[in-house]
Amino acid sequence: MELEMIICMIIAFVYGIVIGSFLNVCIIRIPNNESIVKVRSHCMKCGYNLKWYDMIPLFSYILLRGRCRKCGEKISIQYPLIEGLNGVIYMIVFYVNGISIMSGIYCLMISALIVISMIDFRTFEIPFGINIFITVLGLITIGLDYKNYLEHIIGFFAVSVFIYLIYYFSNGRAFGGGDVKLMAACGLVVGYKLVILSFFIACLLGSVIHIARMKLTSEDNHMLAMGPYLSAGIFISLLCGMNIINWYIGFFI
Repeated sequence: MELEMIICMIIAFVYGIVIGSFLNVCIIRIPNNESIVKVRSHCMKCGYNLKWYDMIPLFSYILLRGRCRKCGEKISIQYPLIEGLNGVIYMIVFYVNGISIMSGIYCLMISALIVISMIDFRTFEIPFGINIFITVLGLITIGLDYKNYLEHIIGFFAVSVFIYLIYYFSNGRAFGGGDVKLMAACGLVVGYKLVILSFFIACLLGSVIHIARMKLTSEDNHMLAMGPYLSAGIFISLLCGMNIINWYIGFFI
């Protein structure tokens, strides 16, 4: 691996864990309709306003041994996991796609998908504002990839229209409105080929994992949140989607 790529991946990881810290704020506050910028970070139990040295991604959790500095309340393991996951994903994206503006856009989209996945898993709702953010990334992508603009425009409709029809005729029991908007926004970023592949991967993951959850857990509510699976499908498609498509086409050539 070249020195330039190693340095890039280190920088990507640092930015990833820093942004990951902000993702935790979004995951906790958005479902409660709390401001993600005006309210200072604080302990959920005693209200202690965190200092800057209490919020160093990953390291503060380790140094504090996963507990509030003021009251000793245990801090959710979610915080370092999301920070670390986001950092590792940023490294992977830059390694696979190279050092480019598009790699940065993909990283931001995946961060948004992490927030969507966590919130949808817990509340069965996908925040509209996050879908808007991904749509903006899509518009930026069209500007950067203007020669292939039609591929992105088709991507906006390719899966979202199909999901909307299922949503409409099932009265929202099969898919939610947030799922429709999510696939429209993501299709604008990745184009119709990858968004269609993402949908197939999501359906496969959703059917296998959700059935396993129903069999292995005693949860009364077996309602399926598709956001995490749709997000996983997008992520997999970004990393190796074209290889999968070319492999599949190879069977018919």
